[in-house]
Amino acid sequence: MSDEEGKGLAVGALDVVLLLVAVAAVGLLLLRWRRRGKKESVRSVSVPSLSLGRPVENYGGVGGNFLSRMKSTKKRVVVFYGSQTGTAEEFSSRLAKQAARHGLPAMTFDPEECTDWEDVCKLGEEMEGSLAVFCVATYGEGDPTDNAQELYDWLKNGDVDLSSLNYTVFALGNKTYEHYNAMGRFVDQRLEELGATRVFQRGEGDDDANIEEDFVTWSEALWPAVCQRFGVDSALDTSNVREYAITVHSDLSPERVFTGEPLRLGSFANQKPPFNSKNPFLAPIRVIRELHKGGERSCMHVELDIAGSRLNYVAGDHLALFPSNDPRLVDRVGELLGVDLDTVFSLTSTDEAATKKTPFPCPTTYRTALSYYVDITSPPRTNVLKELAEYATDPKDKEFLLKITSSSDDGKHQYREWVLEDRRTLVAVLEDLPSSQTSSGPPGGAPASTPGQILLHLLLTQDEPDVSPRHAVLIDYTTRTGRRNMGVATGWLKRHQQKVQNGEVVLAPISIRHSSLRLPYHSSKPVIMVGPGTGLAPFRGFIQDRAAAKQSGKELGETVLFFGCRHRAEDYIYEEELEGYRDNGVLSGLQVAFSRDQADKVYVQHLLRESGAAVWELLEKQGYFYICGDARHMARDVMGALLELIQDNGHMDSQAASEYVKKLQKRNRFLQDVWS
Repeated sequence: MSDEEGKGLAVGALDVVLLLVAVAAVGLLLLRWRRRGKKESVRSVSVPSLSLGRPVENYGGVGGNFLSRMKSTKKRVVVFYGSQTGTAEEFSSRLAKQAARHGLPAMTFDPEECTDWEDVCKLGEEMEGSLAVFCVATYGEGDPTDNAQELYDWLKNGDVDLSSLNYTVFALGNKTYEHYNAMGRFVDQRLEELGATRVFQRGEGDDDANIEEDFVTWSEALWPAVCQRFGVDSALDTSNVREYAITVHSDLSPERVFTGEPLRLGSFANQKPPFNSKNPFLAPIRVIRELHKGGERSCMHVELDIAGSRLNYVAGDHLALFPSNDPRLVDRVGELLGVDLDTVFSLTSTDEAATKKTPFPCPTTYRTALSYYVDITSPPRTNVLKELAEYATDPKDKEFLLKITSSSDDGKHQYREWVLEDRRTLVAVLEDLPSSQTSSGPPGGAPASTPGQILLHLLLTQDEPDVSPRHAVLIDYTTRTGRRNMGVATGWLKRHQQKVQNGEVVLAPISIRHSSLRLPYHSSKPVIMVGPGTGLAPFRGFIQDRAAAKQSGKELGETVLFFGCRHRAEDYIYEEELEGYRDNGVLSGLQVAFSRDQADKVYVQHLLRESGAAVWELLEKQGYFYICGDARHMARDVMGALLELIQDNGHMDSQAASEYVKKLQKRNRFLQDVWS
C-alpha cells in the first residue's frame, strides 16, 4: 500500500467486512485495514541507542540538526521522508543506499525530528555539491503525513531564499484518490518557487498500479543524472551496503525484551494513559457476531470495551488496530530461512548520523519481529529478491531472480506477473525457488553473516504491519498458484472469533484516529449520506448522534441515507435498525439500492439521480453531503451523479457545477472518506 491510503484486494465471494462499535460510547467505528502494496505499517519512529545495562523504558525519538550531522559524517545527500505507513520511509532508505553505492554518502532524515528548518536554506551554501531528496506521501484528502506536517507548514508559510539548494522529489500516492500525489507536487512546486534548483524531474508512484515499478524506474534514472551534474563517477558499486548491524543477546532477562509493544517497553503489561498510536489500549473484545443473513460473504459486528481507557472520539472517527501476523506463517518463515525464532537480538544502524537507530523496538526476538513489526504477507519488493538471488545455488533460479528485479521491460513484466499478480509472499518465493532457501547454522547464536540471517535482516528492515487501517475487508483468497492468503488485521480478528464466542478474554490493541468526517455543529442542518456496503460505518454513528439529539429535544434537520448492497435477503446490514430510524423520524429519507435483486443492476448513484431535485433542495438549505466507501468506482460515480443533479436543478453548465462543489468543499459541507 503506498502511504496515500492504500490499496484493497478484490477477493470475490470470500470477502468479509467488519464493522466495530465501541461499548459505552456513541456511534460505530469502522476498522479500516489497508494493505501495503498494502502495507499501511506500525508507524516508524526514531530511536536512540539502546543501553542494555538497565531496563529500556522508551523507544523514542532523537532530536536532530541534520546539517550538523551531514557535516560531521561527510554526507552529501539527505533524504527527507514523509511517511504515514512506512512505504516512503522504506523508499528513502533505499535511495540513501543507492546514493552511497554511487559514491555519494547519504542519510535519511525524519522531518518530525528537525529542530531548525533554516538548515535547509544553509545546506547548499555550507555544503557544496549536496542534494536534498524529498520522498513524500500524500495522506487522506491531499494532506501531508503526520511526520511531514511541520515541513508542509514551513514551506507553505515561509518566505526564504533556497537558491543554493539542489533537490528532487519522489511523490507517493494512489490515483483512485481525488488529490493524487498532492503533497509531493506541492513540495516540488514550492521548492521551485523559493528558488531551489530541481536537479531531476519529480517521480510519482501510484499504489493503485505498481508503485514498486514506478520507484525503480525513477531511481535508476536519477543517480546517473545526479552523478553527471556533480561530476561523480556514475559506475555503480554493487557491493552490499548494510544499514544495520546485529547483536545477538544470550543473557537478557525477559523484562528487557520487547514483545510487540510499538514504543514503550512493557506498555502492554503495564497499561498507562494517555493511549494513542504509540501507546495502544488493550480493549477486551465483547462481541463478534455475523451481520449477513445468507450468501458466502461475511460481515461481522465487533464490540470493544473501552471503559477506563479515557479514549474519546466523535461520530465518524476511525479505530486503529495493532494486529499480529499469523503464527503459522511466522513459523514457516523461520523454517525456510533456518533461523531460531526465539533468538534475542538487536539491530542498530551502522550510520552514526541516522535519525532512526533501530528499525523497530529492540532488543526483541525474531518471532516477535516477524509477528508484530514487519509485513510478511505482501509480495516482496525487488531489492529483497535481488538480495535473495545472491544465495540461490541453482543458476536458473539466480538468473530468474536477477531478471525479474532488473529494469528491463521484460523483467518488469515478469515481476508484475510472477510476484504481484500471483500474489507471492516471501514464503511462496522460497518454496517455489528451493535453491534460494538458506540455512543459518546452529540455532540460538548463529553469526550474523550467515545467509539466512542476512536475508532475514533485510526483510526485517522493510515494511511493518499497519496500525492506521482504512477499511476492514477480510482478505481470504486463493492465489493463482493455489495458495491461501489471508490479511493481517482482519485475519487476526477472524482467528479470535471463536475464543470470544466461547467467553475467553481477547484483548485488542487499539487507538483512536480522528477523521475528517464531521457532522455539522447545529443538528438543524440537513445531511445527505452516501455509504454503500462498509461505507455505512461512520454514518451509523452519525445517525445515532442525530437520534440522541432528537431525544434531547434539539431541532433535527433532514437526515437522508443512501445505502447499497447486493441482495436484500443477504447483506442488508442493520436493516431493522435503519428502518426503525426511518419509522421514528430520525431518518427523513432511507434510499436502499439492491444491486443484484433484479436483471438491471441498481446502485446508489442511480437513486441519487432519481432524488436529484430533493438533494438539490437540501444543498440549497445549507445541507452537508458525505461519501464513504470505494474510491475506484462508487465515489467517482456518485460524484458524477452529484454534478449532474447540480447542473439539472441549479441550471448550470459543467464548469459552474464543479465550482459549486468546490465551494461546498471549502466550507466543509462536502466531505469524503474513501479507499480503493
